[in-house]
Amino acid sequence: MTHGGPDALGAALHDFSTNANACGPCRDALSAVEVADPRRYPDPLYTALRERLADFHRVDARRIVIASSASEFIARITAAVARRGGRRIRLPPHCYGDYLRAAGAWGFERVDHGADLVWCCDPSSPLGQPQEALDPLIHGLRAEAVCVIDLAYEPLRLEGALGLGREPLNATWQLWTPNKALGLTGVRAAYAIAPLDREDWVAQLAALAPSWPIGAHGVALLESWTRSTTQRWLDESRATLRLWKAAQRAMCESLGWQCLPSVVNYFCANPDVPYSAERSAALRAQGIKLRDAASFGLPGHVRLGVLPPASQEALRQAWR
Repeated sequence: MTHGGPDALGAALHDFSTNANACGPCRDALSAVEVADPRRYPDPLYTALRERLADFHRVDARRIVIASSASEFIARITAAVARRGGRRIRLPPHCYGDYLRAAGAWGFERVDHGADLVWCCDPSSPLGQPQEALDPLIHGLRAEAVCVIDLAYEPLRLEGALGLGREPLNATWQLWTPNKALGLTGVRAAYAIAPLDREDWVAQLAALAPSWPIGAHGVALLESWTRSTTQRWLDESRATLRLWKAAQRAMCESLGWQCLPSVVNYFCANPDVPYSAERSAALRAQGIKLRDAASFGLPGHVRLGVLPPASQEALRQAWR
């Protein structure tokens, strides 16, 4: 019971363990997925989709790489680096476990300097904070190093902005997974924007990809992502999430929890009593799931996605 979604007991009524946008699903995106035609394969080159995504980000369509999910892209680019002899990886102190899982499959060594593959995440997970010294980190990389910035939570940033200009962004791989922001995590689809002048890497990643990495529903999700109506809905949802987040932090603090700062729709907290397996099971029996942050290297902490007031009240009563 460490992540969002159904478990052996089914779907939790109040699932704080997921970082998905609790205002979702986005109606336009859901409608697009529902009317997608699953009778035919998509274009294997995703020509129109890549052009739409390129226009959305104002980049050349040749830089767009379609992926089955963030996890699939993580595994694929790690394999690409390994095939070129890379065996050293640099990670943020607390981060998504699939970075290290993919690296472990290829025998990578975790290092602080001289890495062949560098993972960044802004806003970060699980802390939901801007990554410190991101700009100087990217500028200080070796020319042959591969740097990927995971932007899964950039659309759910509630404060501030990404502290990177066009030049450092053009030197990195940008990984985007809109399903969280749209409240449709069950539709698996992602894409990456390659750095400038990395056609050889784009070709290698294409060669390593499975045929049709995403189906008709994934195509529909990503196409909807680029629409102005979808982006307006997302902007409106961020306003609601700001209100819900302020109330949720206040509720947690009223219970004696120590809440860590974050700029997104989730945050970590240190509860007033240890978050044990027994307490987790007791909460789950009442329809509530939290994310134990021990696997992120934060023992004693939980991560909570921001949920509506009714769910917040359910957690308050259950905890007391």
